[in-house]
Amino acid sequence: MSTELDDVREFWNRVADDWQIQVGSDGDANRRLNSDPVLWKFVGDVRGLRVLDAGCGTGYLSIKLAKHGALVTGIDFAERMISIARQNDPTGDFRVDSCSDLATVSDAEFDVLVANYMLMDTPDLQGTMQAFHRVLKPGGVAVLVFSHPCFPAGSATVSRGHDGATYVWDFPYFKPRKHVDPPWAHFRSEFTWFHRPLSDYWRAFIETGFAVVDFEEPRVTEDRYHLVQTAAALKKSLACPYSVAFKLQRTTTSA
Repeated sequence: MSTELDDVREFWNRVADDWQIQVGSDGDANRRLNSDPVLWKFVGDVRGLRVLDAGCGTGYLSIKLAKHGALVTGIDFAERMISIARQNDPTGDFRVDSCSDLATVSDAEFDVLVANYMLMDTPDLQGTMQAFHRVLKPGGVAVLVFSHPCFPAGSATVSRGHDGATYVWDFPYFKPRKHVDPPWAHFRSEFTWFHRPLSDYWRAFIETGFAVVDFEEPRVTEDRYHLVQTAAALKKSLACPYSVAFKLQRTTTSA
């Protein structure tokens, strides 16, 4: 596991500068149009609350949470990501740390934890969820958004003649496995991520002492259609779920 974690860390250090281009200060199009509205609904009013941005990357969400009045700590295991986050907000509390350990974080330190598109990137789901449970206060909330494991957008072809989509799977859905995808958009490096069936995530949440209190598959809503840049992009957003969003609550003891 440590070797695999080191490999993933090296990958994210390598793509950190390209990632800053991707998300900027406001998130990429998928976040802005699809998942961020759900994320903010699940997070709720964070004024005065201690919030952990787990896997903060270059810090765009940490900065937004702070502007909403939260006391934010952002952590990422990629040193270059944290370096960029500190450049983006020199006053922010950004730390190099692994989500599977959270060694810099005390027990029951946070009211809210947000993990925005990071769970599919960790090779250690169980360790990560145990760490999330440990650092949340009893009754604390975890908001988890990650790429949809059932309908990977990268394998989707949107039909021209109707509103559906076709997915091509070249491996068994129920078999967890590491994936390496080719570079896309402006990225110059291959992308590493980990496929797991949705039931593996759900089981990990329950086994580590969380209750699932809400769940959504984010999509662009009609009042935001005008913000989508092209008709083709809107059609794909309406046909293909890009992500899942969970709102969890920490029980008083780990399961």
